[in-house]
Amino acid sequence: MSHGGTPIKAMMSGGWHGHPWREILHRVRDPQFVIDSALRAFAQGWDAVSPSEFASLYRQVRRDTMCSNARLRGLYRAVQYVVSHDIPGDIVECGSARGGSAALMALALRRVGSQRTVWLFDTFEGLPAPSSQDPDFELADLFTGSCVGTVDEVRALFQRLEIADNVRFVKGSFHETLPVAPIPQIAVLHIDGDWYESVKTCLDCLYDRVVDGGVIQLDDYGYWKGARKAVDEFIDQRGIERRLQRLDYSGRFLVKG
Repeated sequence: MSHGGTPIKAMMSGGWHGHPWREILHRVRDPQFVIDSALRAFAQGWDAVSPSEFASLYRQVRRDTMCSNARLRGLYRAVQYVVSHDIPGDIVECGSARGGSAALMALALRRVGSQRTVWLFDTFEGLPAPSSQDPDFELADLFTGSCVGTVDEVRALFQRLEIADNVRFVKGSFHETLPVAPIPQIAVLHIDGDWYESVKTCLDCLYDRVVDGGVIQLDDYGYWKGARKAVDEFIDQRGIERRLQRLDYSGRFLVKG
């Protein structure tokens, strides 16, 4: 599994299996998407020169991530939150692509001297095909096979940044790897699975392992209808009363409690 998302993501990955302008023309009809894209461009420019701690970490991973600044900042704050509040558990990312967002969390852990394990679950072969459960299947299918980051490429990033010691790379489809993953407690869960089946599997397998006070961040909720459908169904089925908090056009997060 890997990062899906905007046309920008797919074009950066070089993995288009369809014409990008079809996707762009579809998205620009939404004024909120246009506004969010402008805000994202401004944030990227600011974080390229800002002296803040987040910006310094962002600059180390920006070439290896397709997450927006707002979602990366959300992950950075999630790590700070669970460490400062002594919330136990590992850091888990489902859908890592080239590894930049997971690397940012590992860098944030190093900044505060935390030795928590960081888990990266991905096919490391690009996005699988969506299914009939994805309402926007025809658009989503354009991304099949895109956003590739191999295990060797992602591991090399972590080694270059000197943050590879407490990192586990788990290759395979979510429905094969997540049920048997030996992770008893999760403090931060980052779900970037794009499609309905992928997001549903992540929630079904890992939600109960997230401790009270842990943070669940969802990358694709506002962008892909299948991801939103899986999340909304899960929240309804579980009777979860806490509302999702908005990070940007696509990203949401929830503090479990």
